[in-house]
Amino acid sequence: MALSEEERKRLEMLEQELVSTDPDLDRALQNGASGEHPRESATMVRGVLTLVGAFSLVIVGIATELIIVGAVGFLLMMAGAHWFTKGIGLQTGPEETRHET
Repeated sequence: MALSEEERKRLEMLEQELVSTDPDLDRALQNGASGEHPRESATMVRGVLTLVGAFSLVIVGIATELIIVGAVGFLLMMAGAHWFTKGIGLQTGPEETRHET
């Protein structure tokens, strides 16, 4: 649904007002929100899928009493947890230092 000319003008006025009142927010929006990069999302998804698959291996290892299967599942769970937390770390990023002027 297209915006009317009046709605477009109102949005532009709101945008200009927002830019003038909060330049840090404008800069953040221009750079893009964190967590929207495919690499970050892919890292988290890979971690979650690995965790689910590895947990299944642990259960299979317990059910079949094969220690090696359970051990491999546990190691994969550790890798999946690492990838998941790495994806979260990529989304939040390092804390920016702010200089008050």
